[in-house]
Amino acid sequence: MTLMAGLWLAACSKETAPDPKTQIGARPDLPGLEQYLVPPMHVASVVGWKQGEKPKVPDTLQINALATGLQHPRSLYVLPNGDILVVESKAPGTEPIKRPKDFIMKWVESWATSGGDTGDSNRITLLRSNGDGKPEMQSVFLDHLHSPFGVALVGSDLYVANTDAIVRYPYHEGETKITEPGQTLTQLPGGPIDHHWTKSLVASPDGALLYVGVGSNSNITENGIEAEKNRAAILEVERATGRWRIFASGLRNPNGLTFEPQSHALWTVVNERDEIGPNLVPDYLTSVKDGGFYGWPYSYFGQHVDPRVQPQRPDLVAKAVVPDYALSSHVAPLGLAFYSGDLLPSSYRDGAFIGEHGSWNRPQLNGYKVVYVPFADGHPNGPAQDVVTGFLSEDEKSRGRPVGLAIDKSGALLIADDVGNTVWRVSASGRL
Repeated sequence: MTLMAGLWLAACSKETAPDPKTQIGARPDLPGLEQYLVPPMHVASVVGWKQGEKPKVPDTLQINALATGLQHPRSLYVLPNGDILVVESKAPGTEPIKRPKDFIMKWVESWATSGGDTGDSNRITLLRSNGDGKPEMQSVFLDHLHSPFGVALVGSDLYVANTDAIVRYPYHEGETKITEPGQTLTQLPGGPIDHHWTKSLVASPDGALLYVGVGSNSNITENGIEAEKNRAAILEVERATGRWRIFASGLRNPNGLTFEPQSHALWTVVNERDEIGPNLVPDYLTSVKDGGFYGWPYSYFGQHVDPRVQPQRPDLVAKAVVPDYALSSHVAPLGLAFYSGDLLPSSYRDGAFIGEHGSWNRPQLNGYKVVYVPFADGHPNGPAQDVVTGFLSEDEKSRGRPVGLAIDKSGALLIADDVGNTVWRVSASGRL
């Protein structure tokens, strides 16, 4: 099977790729769908960062490692005093393999995982810096967590979104380790399958509500519709009581939940479905409407029906919301950060940085970079721009893969690299 899959991958890599830029923006090119016995897969095997190597940025910017030697840093959170929380996390590993295709896909996906799996993870590490981009202290802030991802601080309450629950911890400014036990605010959809396990988290501007992204339990309901209960959705949780409701649905894997500073609207980036072609379906950036349905699993990018899902729901397809901004197919966006600081050049003001983890399910690699989408009056306004690249080597090996993003207290852009096991810091050239 290994030889057969290897030959198949090599053949796929020779196909001619359309320009991914035609799938960026409000009106992406959507070709006809294709179906496969085994879908196209091409994974960048991991080589890591060699001594002295780092990602590439435009001449107006500079990039340096803030922390190295981490264990799968997935997301970042900056505390009010400037301390940086780095969420290091491993997948819970609960998803069963039921079909020959599942085995092949797991085998290929394994090429893209980091080789440094011997150290501790499922924890939060604290970095303290004096603002010069060089941490003066690093400590284990919280440990023994269950595949954590999202973090939000409201007052003295620190919330951590594990894969199966939101847990609240008491936080005292300046402390470098939390030793008091956490209290579960609410359970979240987790195992026994837990296909998309990362749970993004953000607090509302007034702090009364928490919003959590819960990805689907399959690519396209192959584990049964019951496995998707309360998934592929953004949940709204009352912070005082833990009661929750579905705020928006039909979002296959929503991540990077963030409030846009001008409009105060909730935005997210979404990983769309696989296995209907290397150029379907574009992942996207979108504002999130209360009660909105965004298509999954019945349709994509509005009313484009996915015939694999039976029985169909034309009633839901008819009201499917068209996302605001396509990012191209299979780029796997996981991080989102709006920029309102003044450290970076003014050309990056008010727009959105997006961390694209990168494709594994198309012949030509796509993503593996951080892009910037300009905004005007709270909405995307122009083509996406490459900002941080070089995560892929010239022979298409993976040095790293960007995930979560944050803006530090000085206004620098922070990037969690879960394959390079590094947190990168981007600032303006000639400035700390």
